[in-house]
Amino acid sequence: MTNTPTPSPVDPSTRLAIASWPDDAPRGAVSTFCLEHGISRKTFYAIRARARAEGQVAALEPRSRRPHRSPTKISEDVKDHAVQVRAALERSGLDHGPISVHDRMVTMGLVAPSPASLARIFRERGVARAEPRKKPRAAYRRFVYPAPNACWQLDGVEFKLDTGITRCILQVEDDNSRKILAWLVARAETSAAALAVVRDAVAHYGAPTRFLTDNSTAFNQSRTGGESKLERYLKSLGTTPISGRQSKPTTQGKNERLHGTLLKFLEANRPINSVERLRRLVAEFVDYYNHIRPNQALSAKPGQVPDTTPAQRYQAKPKALPAPAPITADTPVRRATIRKYPTRFTPKGTTPVEGTPNTYQADRRVNVNGMINICNTRIRVGTPLTGQILHTIFDETTITVTDPDGVILGVVPRATTSHDETVHSITPRKPGRPKKPAQRQQTDETQLSIK
Repeated sequence: MTNTPTPSPVDPSTRLAIASWPDDAPRGAVSTFCLEHGISRKTFYAIRARARAEGQVAALEPRSRRPHRSPTKISEDVKDHAVQVRAALERSGLDHGPISVHDRMVTMGLVAPSPASLARIFRERGVARAEPRKKPRAAYRRFVYPAPNACWQLDGVEFKLDTGITRCILQVEDDNSRKILAWLVARAETSAAALAVVRDAVAHYGAPTRFLTDNSTAFNQSRTGGESKLERYLKSLGTTPISGRQSKPTTQGKNERLHGTLLKFLEANRPINSVERLRRLVAEFVDYYNHIRPNQALSAKPGQVPDTTPAQRYQAKPKALPAPAPITADTPVRRATIRKYPTRFTPKGTTPVEGTPNTYQADRRVNVNGMINICNTRIRVGTPLTGQILHTIFDETTITVTDPDGVILGVVPRATTSHDETVHSITPRKPGRPKKPAQRQQTDETQLSIK
């Protein structure tokens, strides 16, 4: 099947000649004229008929090829509704991007254009600015623990009331589902406040496998050689306390992102003159965040419209469990040889993660080349870590590497088979350096970015 070429527009001088064509032209003159000017007889007579009906001036310009009606065109009423919904969300201090507006319009029973169409509408109406240099979401590799209660995060953010006093808002968030498990408005970020909010979360949802915080002395003192009250409490439950690297808040990125959404909501609802009003607003936000607002981080693909809330995701999956006994300094590391793995090869010396199906852990020592080998996947972590023993957690698709302090160094894809020859490398090459010829390899090679 061949595509029919689009006819080229007729020259204005040719149109003028056709419009003024004499009625007593000799026989065959039309065919000769059309042949000389490269047009069809059908086009000739169409232009001449238009000149007779609308005048010679109308025949000099081609008709618009725009269709008389477009079923997929977005009406002005729908555009007005979209802009109004966006403005209402912005005034309430809630997320008002294209995906959030689309979800709210669907909830309200309105005709909702796609998020891409909404983004175009907002730019046309001047309510949103174009950011062509912004990195697309698909360029990021998101890390998430495989099950609810596999890891919780705790962090606090200060908020200044209109009366001048300052309060600290602490929130415990589940890493997998993004659900806010507990919150507390305290005078400051103290060990007593941290212990109180964590006890509340444990009372309602049980103890997690791991608990991630920053290096605040109220949360985790392992890097200074001490032990906080929160660490002792978590270890008594069988939970492993871990902390992010110093001056690296991106390790607790999920909780940091949550703080931004909360603060935007509180700023939109000023004045806040009392702590009691602050508590009511935080409770209102938590209910909206957990049960009403679909979380975009839970989408199957970046940029896809989410269809689940944190509370729905938390209830939909089985929960991870802490260690069966309290964690002490002399608690031995249990090791077992896994002879059979459900879908892929599992190396020796691995231990299944309690409460998380098809998830295992193992320790690996960094060799002189700054690499470790696990599940037929070679992972480059850098020569500064040579000789250190790193902890790995892996499932059927990914491998997570942490340092001896429990800080997540990165996550890499796992080799698809025991004889996978694909090489994943993000090692930057020096300009002008010739590329080495490809060699047959039996493993995957991936580099972790250690900053």
